[in-house]
Amino acid sequence: MTTWLEAPRDEDVAGPLARRFEEAWGTAPAGVWAAPGRVNVIGEHTDYNGGLCLPMALPHRTYAAVRARDDDRVRVRSAQEDEGWEGTLAEVGPGRPKGWAAYPLGVLWALSEKGFHIPGLDVLVDGRVPLGSGLSSSAALECSVAVAVRDLVDGVGALPLTELAQVCVTAENVVAGASTGGMDQATSLRAEPGHAMLLDCRDFGVEQVPWRVGEQGYELLVIDTRAPHALVDGQYAARRRACEDAAGVLGVETLREVDATALDDQLARLDDETVRRRVRHVVTEIERVRQFADALAAGDTDAAGALMLASHVSLRDDYEVSCAELDTAVEAAEQAGAVGARMTGGGFGGSAVALVREADAAGVADGVAEAFAARGFAAPQFLTATPSGPAARVV
Repeated sequence: MTTWLEAPRDEDVAGPLARRFEEAWGTAPAGVWAAPGRVNVIGEHTDYNGGLCLPMALPHRTYAAVRARDDDRVRVRSAQEDEGWEGTLAEVGPGRPKGWAAYPLGVLWALSEKGFHIPGLDVLVDGRVPLGSGLSSSAALECSVAVAVRDLVDGVGALPLTELAQVCVTAENVVAGASTGGMDQATSLRAEPGHAMLLDCRDFGVEQVPWRVGEQGYELLVIDTRAPHALVDGQYAARRRACEDAAGVLGVETLREVDATALDDQLARLDDETVRRRVRHVVTEIERVRQFADALAAGDTDAAGALMLASHVSLRDDYEVSCAELDTAVEAAEQAGAVGARMTGGGFGGSAVALVREADAAGVADGVAEAFAARGFAAPQFLTATPSGPAARVV
């Protein structure tokens, strides 16, 4: 039996969360804010290389009930976690605290480091983005708190969304210690309903691309493999370092500056075969994003599907961030009728995406579930990626 993860309606989460907030702390929140997770259609491990990617916001969101306090105390709790955190921002900094609370607290710390006076706050969150699925539950958590603070704290509202996204990146990189790029936060804050977002990670410029596959009877199926992210942090950081070192050898600021038409000549300048493969993935993946956006505009789903499959092969063989569950999901989806499929997110577990005809979605999901059962893997979960809107106040 396949399990589908439906996104709840805002009102079905926000109202109960506000009541739970009042029960916990004796007063109502100032409001409830929500921020979406994201799925990256194509363009993996390109964001920290100044490249291009094509994410979309999911209807699955993290919700934050928040109110400002009259003192400097900060209290953070979660509907999903037993243990919360209480203290002052003086106790928050690089690498502290540990655990989930580092993400919302990191946002407050990063804003204070930019010179904003952040008062005490009470924060209660309810995360409805699947955890550990590669769908950016961490960015959704950061951005839900960031937009709340933007509305509640003097001066923060003047920050452009590009800078607010960078605040969230700083929270994740410095306080939580996760070496991620800026795609996730940019998507959560700047997405538009009905559009994928062509994001240029060199200057974080955005082009909203209409997601027209629905007009042709297609949709994006997300397959949460439920594979654990073993060694993700160290492996992710190692690949980022390899790219940065290669850029230094090639004399460019980022791998975005490497000319794809002269790639073989550039690769010959690198001594290490593993590093050459890492660079080849990044440069060719950036080109695939461009080609996918063109295919999307032209309504060419066959070309789009072929690019997704090529992306997966590159991530599997050159960047080496796939795993048995992700490979099985992609292969089984293709065999069951998907026009294209690939792993999405950082890799080593998490999710895959498949471009499928709406009429075939259930059959593709069944085919993937059967392949997982045959391999003895945990049963995958499925959701449909409907391009959704950005972080905002919902109550």
